[in-house]
Amino acid sequence: DDVVEGALGGLVIVDTRRLDDCYAAVDYFEHKDIPFAVAVNAFDGEVQHDLDEVRWALDISDPVPLIVFDARETGSVRDALLVVLDVALSRAESAQPGPVAGGGVQRP
Repeated sequence: DDVVEGALGGLVIVDTRRLDDCYAAVDYFEHKDIPFAVAVNAFDGEVQHDLDEVRWALDISDPVPLIVFDARETGSVRDALLVVLDVALSRAESAQPGPVAGGGVQRP
């Protein structure tokens, strides 16, 4: 648990040749209620399974972003981390109290 203390979000990297190894990471982020994205690593530019099949196999809910990236390419890794940041920001914005009539702040 110390590893995620203060984390804005997480990125689960999936090797489609070893899907069984990914269940624990997906479950961990879901149970800790930490925003996350799932990134399928394209080895040699190829993905072994369709993204819908990966989503189904790992039981990833629709709101969780599922993307393809290449862990060896800096730009691809940057883009994957930006997806995580976007998910974390969206979660933070939806949790913010909104303004109410009279200039006050609505509390959840």
